[in-house]
Amino acid sequence: MKNLLTLSAILMLLASGCERSPEADFYVSSPVVEVYESVYFTNTSSRADYYRWNFGDGGVSSDLSPVHVYDIPGTYLVTLEAYQGSNEVDRSTMYIDVLSTTLDIEVLEYYDQYPVANASIVLYTSQYDWDNQINTVYNMEWFTDADGIAVMYGLDPIIYWVDIWHENYDNYQLAAEDINNVKTLPLEYHGYNLYTFYVDYVGTTISRKDGREVARYKVVKAERKKPGNQTR
Repeated sequence: MKNLLTLSAILMLLASGCERSPEADFYVSSPVVEVYESVYFTNTSSRADYYRWNFGDGGVSSDLSPVHVYDIPGTYLVTLEAYQGSNEVDRSTMYIDVLSTTLDIEVLEYYDQYPVANASIVLYTSQYDWDNQINTVYNMEWFTDADGIAVMYGLDPIIYWVDIWHENYDNYQLAAEDINNVKTLPLEYHGYNLYTFYVDYVGTTISRKDGREVARYKVVKAERKKPGNQTR
């Protein structure tokens, strides 16, 4: 009888230990989302004391059911770790596809073809807004990198009017000659849209509508590039 009681106690301890093991699980508001869209993660784990989320883009969280926003398109592996005590852990994973209508603008000097770095790029959705410098897209300003390139994510598949300026560059002269030279075509939905704008020094100083004086350059040509193998 004593041995039977001892065996029963061991079985009870084993069952109790199994009950304490965590089980990680979750679901998301959608596994396919847009850049800048809020993704809602719902934790359905059981028997866990605390959690650790890794969203696959460098972001982490210890919230029970966090909300996360991706700002670059791609496919991300999300991992949820559910912990019980210091030793027990279980993991659950899911892929999230983040889509974007993307605009890549390259700014080059026209004659010598060198990239124009640190040029400001602002987008507008109408010529009226471009003329009056109001209602900028996302209230954002992008800047070209050392290669003269700025990449804009999460846009709508529409036409954009592009304002480019710098303490030594702008595209206002060309717009006065032909407004089509500061416009894109309708962007391809969920595509990677590439354009090159060429600029040329004009040599006079002008004042922007906001009162800022800049040395004037002009865009002499804007062209759409065909997508190809991208290394960026």
